[in-house]
Amino acid sequence: MIKIIYRSFISLIIISVLVATYLSIIGIKTDKLNSKIISQINKIEPNIKLKLNDVSAKLDPFNFGINAKTIGTNLIYRNKEIKIETIKTKISIKSFLRDKFSITEIFISTKPLVIKDLISFARLLNNDPKLFIAENFIKKGYVIADLQLEFDNSGNVKKNYKFHGLVKDGKINLFKKYNLDKIDFIFEINEKNQKYKDIKIILNNNNNIIIPEIIVSKQNKKYFVSGKLNTKNISLTKNEINDFISDDLIDLDIQKILLSSKNNFKLEINKDFKIKNLDIKSDIDLDNFEFKNPFKLKNIFPKVKKNFVFKNQKLKLEYKKDNLNIVGEGDALLQNEIDKIEYEIYKKKNEIKFNTKLKISKNLFNLDILNYKKNKDTDLELIFVGKSNIEKGSVFNKISLKEEKNIISIENLSLSSDYKINDLGNININYIDKEDLKNNLKLTKKDSNYLVSGNSFNINSIIDELLDSGNDNKLKIFNKNFRINFDVKKIYLNKNDTINTLKGFLFLNKNEISELELESNFSNNENIKFTIKDNGNEKITTLYSFKAKPFVDRYKFIKGFEEGDLDFYSIKKNGITNSILKIDNFKIQEIPVLAKLLTLASLQGIADLLTGEGIRFTDFEMRFSSKNNLMTIEELYAIGPAISILMEGYIQSKKLISLRGTLVPATTVNRTISSIPLIGDILIGKKVGEGVFGVSFKIKGPPGDLETTVNPIKTLTPRFITRTMEKLKKIN
Repeated sequence: MIKIIYRSFISLIIISVLVATYLSIIGIKTDKLNSKIISQINKIEPNIKLKLNDVSAKLDPFNFGINAKTIGTNLIYRNKEIKIETIKTKISIKSFLRDKFSITEIFISTKPLVIKDLISFARLLNNDPKLFIAENFIKKGYVIADLQLEFDNSGNVKKNYKFHGLVKDGKINLFKKYNLDKIDFIFEINEKNQKYKDIKIILNNNNNIIIPEIIVSKQNKKYFVSGKLNTKNISLTKNEINDFISDDLIDLDIQKILLSSKNNFKLEINKDFKIKNLDIKSDIDLDNFEFKNPFKLKNIFPKVKKNFVFKNQKLKLEYKKDNLNIVGEGDALLQNEIDKIEYEIYKKKNEIKFNTKLKISKNLFNLDILNYKKNKDTDLELIFVGKSNIEKGSVFNKISLKEEKNIISIENLSLSSDYKINDLGNININYIDKEDLKNNLKLTKKDSNYLVSGNSFNINSIIDELLDSGNDNKLKIFNKNFRINFDVKKIYLNKNDTINTLKGFLFLNKNEISELELESNFSNNENIKFTIKDNGNEKITTLYSFKAKPFVDRYKFIKGFEEGDLDFYSIKKNGITNSILKIDNFKIQEIPVLAKLLTLASLQGIADLLTGEGIRFTDFEMRFSSKNNLMTIEELYAIGPAISILMEGYIQSKKLISLRGTLVPATTVNRTISSIPLIGDILIGKKVGEGVFGVSFKIKGPPGDLETTVNPIKTLTPRFITRTMEKLKKIN
């Protein structure tokens, strides 16, 4: 009996194991669970309908449950249908035996679904505005996903859901500006976090973007987003750049960008779906960055380009709480050859701090006002350190130029918001200029005034600027009034002429010199004095120099000028300047226009004299007026032992010269004057020849192409005779 019971027990165990094994491995198919599964789904959403095939049920002996699975299910909600690959459920054995059927878990695996259809279906369940936006932005793509839900004892869905899958071949259009194509990524979503991995995107048809990971978490109605983003060979045109980059961030007219980057980012999205607390850290390879040149730099960079191009730039960028920090270095194409540039830029609200170093090797660099020119075979280093504020202006804590032993440095230069000078700061210069002259000078500030002092300085270029009649409006660069005192040991007027111990002052008022007094001496104590005095209604300028040569020599068409002193007086009133220039006792060896005039007048003997030992003049006087770019010569009179000239006309700066006058050999002048009763005897005497001869002339045309014509005359004009007699009286 015992054996029978034992055998029966053993057989029952074996049968049970076999049954359990069968049910665990193979399972059974039944439609008796369909209604139970549908009922459980309806607890989630009553309006959902399922089209279920037979359910495959397998025993899970280790968890005391039943695993049920159906294949090829259709989910229907308000006539919208979603095709489901499989639905898997876990049923408690305990509840099954008690006929209180309940599902503890459910797994839903979809077939490849069109994303737009899935969003439309989701909107039926929950018409969230964000789903409407997504439906309009997303143009194509499909998704394959798995959804895992757990239920409590009451059949309610627990919050620990899991949703994962992949998206393939997506396409999104954002604001008709950005086309995102070929979107692929893997996602994992649960109640606390959203993870998106291996995101691949093509931006605007040709730009590859890779996002290794994005994590989204929700806390207190806020979403916290963090992730990584990589780009490779991103190419942006001007229009695309304007769409991406705000003018508030970078105020440049950018033409094109080519870059690759690795980025880490964090941000918050509030309940209104607005981005806050953006935090970005980037390593950027900027292969090409081109923008329009916003500066007038022709006088500094002679070959400056219309567009600046930065190449092979290595940048580190950090952006946090509206603070932007950029550190980089690379190649800069500002002219024809590549220079090296290093920079650090820090932007906080409206203020930008900068530290920039530019190394110029093969390119040209000039500072015309300082007569400075870079050597072809040397490296020049420019450093700019300071800060800029949109409203307050800019402060350059340091501007430095170094080229071997040449140094020019400026400290604490202050500019207004419209780039006018508030404060010159302190300036030190120590360099050899392009005329091979030593310049050693410093400008220091004391209270509101400045002192210029030093051993030597070349003002050749500065004189050229002052003599340029079209230069009246070029110095509107100061925002304040100030006084500059001068105490310099040696001043170079040019390479050959120097003056010693320059002392005086300059007062600048509303960008104009209202008062100036400068006095110095040549090597033999010959005096030179320059003054400007503004009386409110008129400005009077005077220049007296015991040597005229340093000032006359800069007019290149006059050669062989010797001796003579210079006396200049001008008065400016109501925008018109009336001037008198006098030069006494000098000679000239060559003036091309005069030489041509003498040749045309058949005065070859005097022409030979001009190119030989030179023609001497005892008196030269020119009365002229200037307004804007027009100089009107009211009278130019020159008298000498060989010839005398009377001339008038006008010169339109760099455009047109129009002169007319009378030229008479000295013998003719003497004959004419001597024929005047009594006066002629007193001034000239009787030892003169016979006849009267001279020429009238016209000179007209652009400066580089003058046309000269002459006509013989038999009688001199009363005006010519009068002016000659005045000069002869002075001589006698």
